[in-house]
Order: sequence, then structure tokens, then C-alpha cells
Amino acid sequence: MINNKPQVSIEYCPKCRWLLRASWLSQELLTTFENELGQVSLIPGDTGVFLIKVNDVVIWDRKQEQAFPEAKILKQKVRDLIAPQKSLGHSDVKKDNNNNQTGDDQIACKTCPP
Repeated sequence: MINNKPQVSIEYCPKCRWLLRASWLSQELLTTFENELGQVSLIPGDTGVFLIKVNDVVIWDRKQEQAFPEAKILKQKVRDLIAPQKSLGHSDVKKDNNNNQTGDDQIACKTCPP
């Protein structure tokens, strides 16, 4: 950890031209978690790889999930590991009293007018 803050690594396949996707997701994470993250690194990897880790914990593996992560889902996964109390605004998931997801349409943005 840099400055005792968590590190995210995004390993991507350069042959598949996934650098742009990896860099976009890194920008999303750095913008959302500017005070919580110590580093986001991009790592050219093997053919077909798109693997995202927080420290040494795999939070997304394209081969296992058979898809790329949506920014919203990735932010939620990172948040749940490094800053569980942090609100993600429009990207958040509201839960009811039974801990069931009710969708993000119920969450009001604190900076937008009603």
C-alpha cells in the first residue's frame, strides 16, 4: 500500500486493445476514490485477460464473469472493500430493511435539485 492506502491494479490484454477500457475504468476509480486510493496501476497482461484487484483481492475477472464490469458495479465492489460507508450518489444501491437491493432510482443526489 502506498501511504497506507489501498492499491487497485487492472491487468488487461494489449493484443485485444483493452488499454482504453482499462484506463477509463482507472479514471473512474481515481475520480470516485480520490482520497481513499493510494494507486491505480495498469498492467499489460496475457491474451484475453482483464483482471481487477484491490491489493491482492480479485474483484473482477472477465473470464470468470464472461463480461467486462460496468463502472457502477466496479465502484460498488471497490467501495465495499475500502470504504463501506462511502456514498456513491447516483451509482449507489439502496437496500431495504431486509438487506435487499431496491435500485438506485430511490437515491437522491445531494448536489442535484429535486
